[in-house]
Amino acid sequence: MPLPVSQRLLTALLVAGALIAIVTASGHPDWLPAHYIAKPLATVAILLIAATASAPVSARYRQLIIAGLACSLVGDVLLMLPNDHFVPGLIAFLVAHLCYIGALLTQSRIAARPVAFLGYALVAATLLSSLLPVLPTGLRVPVVVYVVVITTMAAQGAVWLLQSGSEQARRAALGGAWFVISDATLAMDRFRVDVPYRDFVVLGAYFAAQWCLARSVSRDSGIRL
Repeated sequence: MPLPVSQRLLTALLVAGALIAIVTASGHPDWLPAHYIAKPLATVAILLIAATASAPVSARYRQLIIAGLACSLVGDVLLMLPNDHFVPGLIAFLVAHLCYIGALLTQSRIAARPVAFLGYALVAATLLSSLLPVLPTGLRVPVVVYVVVITTMAAQGAVWLLQSGSEQARRAALGGAWFVISDATLAMDRFRVDVPYRDFVVLGAYFAAQWCLARSVSRDSGIRL
């Protein structure tokens, strides 16, 4: 079933905003105004995709996904501002992931498929073993908490997929996986080693993650992922 016109327009707005945000992410002073507009605009488009989705999985699921996207919008703004707002941005995204976990728990019981949690626990352990030796002391606890929460979110998305195999669950699981890729790349680049094409990987995976989670709200097939 094709997406409604409003959803197609919002998706086009998302793609345009995401591409501009990625291209202008280098920090060149002449590009900053475009970046400051395009990045939150893309997130707003994703939020509206979730808010206007037809045949939602449930009203509660939609509400929690929208709440997560709203917190992500706050995090977007904090992380792109000139001064270092890394910790407040981290907190905003931490709350966003807690909202996403809450949404996923309306569809699947926590850790109902232990293999999903085992797999993401290995991812978390690998990431933390690389980051902890180089993290400033004051950031160790916040980063550990964040890694645990985001991998829990991704694991619970995988649980839903393993339980139901539905298109909505597949979108949610993909969203969780893309989020882990985006945040792991950002953390490695910030604290460990320069990552080639960082902006493309971090922002590309980030917008893909949010879009997948927004699209998981709807029971309509629409654009297949």
